[in-house]
Amino acid sequence: MRKLIYFTMTSLDGFIDKPDRNLDWVIIDEELHTYVNNLEREIGAYLYGRRMYELMQAYWPTADAQSSLAVEVEFSRIWKGIPKIVFSKTLDRVEGNARLVREDAVAEVIRLKEQPGKDLEVGGAVLASTLMRSGLIDEYRLFIQPVLLGAGTPMFPALEAVTKLRLVETHTFTSGVVFLRYQRVV
Repeated sequence: MRKLIYFTMTSLDGFIDKPDRNLDWVIIDEELHTYVNNLEREIGAYLYGRRMYELMQAYWPTADAQSSLAVEVEFSRIWKGIPKIVFSKTLDRVEGNARLVREDAVAEVIRLKEQPGKDLEVGGAVLASTLMRSGLIDEYRLFIQPVLLGAGTPMFPALEAVTKLRLVETHTFTSGVVFLRYQRVV
């Protein structure tokens, strides 16, 4: 069975963006980007909500032609090659290596997890929250940024039940970003 991984950049106080949705506080230098690129090569599909899809779609499809940074060019090529499944009731269509799902996200993710293949990665707090509440997230990959935002979109929703986790990996970057990888204890 495929694992579902929640991957996010977060402030130390647990926000994934500022109230204006700005991400200018996120540190992604060459060291961190190289680390992320290596993780992303192992992903079988990205699961996005509308906002995350639009954010990623705005830059990464053409970044390999626009950026002068080798790590961005590399990520753009990795990202374009990985299928995207976009969950939205408001989008009319999606582009590139993506398909649109309007039905029940939980049922679709259960179906996807049962298929053979590489692990799945969910990005974006709204979709991740739905999947978290349904007990579908198997692993959390958190890049803790050395900043306090005070407000914004929370990384985690309010949960009705305790979810026990086991720390399986840490990495500290020279920028002060700390990577934490937790697996759900079943």
